[in-house]
Amino acid sequence: MKITRDLLLKASPFAALIVGFAGGALAVAPMANTERTIFQPEKQEQDPYLQLVQAEPLVRAAPSSRGEVQLSYAPVAARAGPAVVNVYAQRVVRAMARDPFFGRFSAPRVEQSLGSGVIVRADGVIVTNNHVIEGAQSLRVVLADRREFDATLMLADPRVDLAVLRINPGSERLPTLPFANTNDLQVGDLVLAIGNPFGLQQTVTSGIISALARTEVGVSDYAFFIQTDAAINRGNSGGALVDMSGALVGVNTAIFSESGGSNGIGFAIPSEMVRRVVESAVSGGTTVIRPWLGVRVQTVNQEIASSLGLRRPEGVLVNELYPRAAGERAGLRNGDVIFSVAGTQVRDEAGLRYQFATQRPGARVPLAIRRDGRSMTLTATAEAPPGGAPEARELTGRHPLSGARVVTLTPATAEQAGLDPFATGVFIQALDRGGVAARIGFRPGDIIDAINGQPVRDAAQLDRALAQARSWVIGVERNGQRAEIRF
Repeated sequence: MKITRDLLLKASPFAALIVGFAGGALAVAPMANTERTIFQPEKQEQDPYLQLVQAEPLVRAAPSSRGEVQLSYAPVAARAGPAVVNVYAQRVVRAMARDPFFGRFSAPRVEQSLGSGVIVRADGVIVTNNHVIEGAQSLRVVLADRREFDATLMLADPRVDLAVLRINPGSERLPTLPFANTNDLQVGDLVLAIGNPFGLQQTVTSGIISALARTEVGVSDYAFFIQTDAAINRGNSGGALVDMSGALVGVNTAIFSESGGSNGIGFAIPSEMVRRVVESAVSGGTTVIRPWLGVRVQTVNQEIASSLGLRRPEGVLVNELYPRAAGERAGLRNGDVIFSVAGTQVRDEAGLRYQFATQRPGARVPLAIRRDGRSMTLTATAEAPPGGAPEARELTGRHPLSGARVVTLTPATAEQAGLDPFATGVFIQALDRGGVAARIGFRPGDIIDAINGQPVRDAAQLDRALAQARSWVIGVERNGQRAEIRF
C-alpha cells in the first residue's frame, strides 16, 4: 500500500507515492454560513419534564432505534455545501516537439487542473491544498451556485500543503464554514466529505473519524492528520471535512491507495493548522510563523517507560535542548518526559512539533511533564525559531561551490527550508544550473559544515575559506548522511 496524492497534471518522481484529490485541477470549498434561526414560542409555564431534559448535559450515545439510524444528513450538507467551491488552475508549459522542417522546437501548451476549496471568510478568502494551485499562472473559482470569479494567491505554504486564495464578491457576504475544535473529536464521530471528485459537481460522502493524530503519513512536514473512511477521490483535494454541526474539521488532502481510487482511507489537515495559515495570510504575512519549542525528543517505548517507572509507554523523552529556545527558557531539562502540550497528549516528535506549531505566537503554553518521578506543569511561550533570516550569499570564483547560493543555518532558516534546526553550517538554497557546483553534483538542501577540517559557522566564513584555498575538502550532509569530498 502507498500514500497517493495528485500533483496536478505534471509528472513527478514522487507521483507514484503521493496522489492528492485535485485530480490535476483546482477546487476551493467555501465555508458554510453559521447563522441559525431559533424559534422561540410565547412564554408559558415551563414543563417540569422539559426543565429536567434541558438541565441534562449533552451525552454522546449510539443510535438506539431504527429511526435514529435512518436520520438524514441533508441538513448538514445543505448548511455546509454553499461554502465549498471548485478551484481551476491554468499553467503554460513548454514541451519539446519535432517538426520536419525546423527539427526540435519548444511548443507552449496550456494545462488545467481542478480541485476543491473552502470559503473561510465572508469577504472571499478561500483555503485549498497547495498542490492544487502549485505553479499556476491563473486561478479561477466556481461557487456552488455556479458563479465564477478570478482568484489571486494570498499565501502558499508547501510545508503543510495549504494555500489561501482571495476572490472579490463586492459587497456580498459569502457563506462560510466555522472552524471546529478538533480537540473535541473522537474516533467514531460522523463526518461528511464535500468536494468535486473527478471534475463532477459538488459531491457529498459520509463516514466516520477512523483515527486521530496520524503522524506517519509522510505527506507534509507537519504531519498530524485526521483519518476518515468517507470516500475521497481525485478532485476532492482542498475540499471540506465537516462534522454533524456543519463546522470545518479539516481540509481533505490525501488518500491511501494502490489504484489511485478511494479505499476508505483518507486524510485531512486539522482545522487548527488551517486556521493558523489563514490568519497568517489575512494579516499580510508572506510566510507562516510557526512556534518552535527547541527540543529533540524520542517516543517513550515500553523499555524506556520501565526504566523511568512509568506504568505504560506514554509521552516523549527530551534528549536535547536548543540554547535559549522556548523549551529551555520554560525550564525543560534533558530526561524530562512531556505528556501533553496545551492539554493535548503527545506520543511522538511529530505530534509535539505540530501541537506547539499551531499555537498563536506569544501564547503561554502549558506543558505537562514528569521529572524524577514527579509530575509538574511548565509554561512555554510560543515564539518563532531563533536566528532570524540571514541574507543569502552568491558564491563566485574558482572553487567547487561557484554558482551556489548559500544561507547560514539557524533554527529559523532550517525550519523554513525543512532542514534539521539543530544543524550548524550553511545550506545550499539554489544553484545556477550552468555553474560549477551544479555540474559537480551539489544539490539544493545540501549542508556544508566544514572546509579543510575547519567548521563552517556562516556564509561569509565559507566564502572566505573557499577563496583562500587551492584545494578543498568539503564536509557535506545530505538527507542525514555526511561525507567529506576532496577537490
